[in-house]
Amino acid sequence: MDKLTHKERKDIPVFTGFLNYFPDAIREVAKASRIANEQHNPNTPVHWDRSKSGDELDALSRHLLECGTMDDDGILHSTKVAWRAMANLQKELESRGEAFLSKYNHLEDKIK
Repeated sequence: MDKLTHKERKDIPVFTGFLNYFPDAIREVAKASRIANEQHNPNTPVHWDRSKSGDELDALSRHLLECGTMDDDGILHSTKVAWRAMANLQKELESRGEAFLSKYNHLEDKIK
C-alpha cells in the first residue's frame, strides 16, 4: 500500500488525537526546530538536515538524563527528547515502508 484510502485517512484523528492533545508541546518542538536550524544551517529555511542528525536514540537518552532542566541554548531537554522521539519514529516508519507522506519512505525496498 503506497497511500491511505479516504476512509483510512478519516479514521486517523490528527487534530483531535494529537494536535489537540499536545498543542503547547508541539509548539515547543517546532520552536526547537527553528532554533536548531539557525544553529546548524544559518539563514536557510527550516528543514531537517539529516546529515547532521543520525543518533536519535543516543541523543534522546542524553537529553532524557537532564529532563526538567534547560539546555544551554535555552531549549528544555524535554523538548529535545520529544524532537528526537519523533525523528526516531519517522525514520523507523520510513525504514518499514510505512511513511506514506515522506519522500524518504522505503516502500520500494520492501517490495524487492
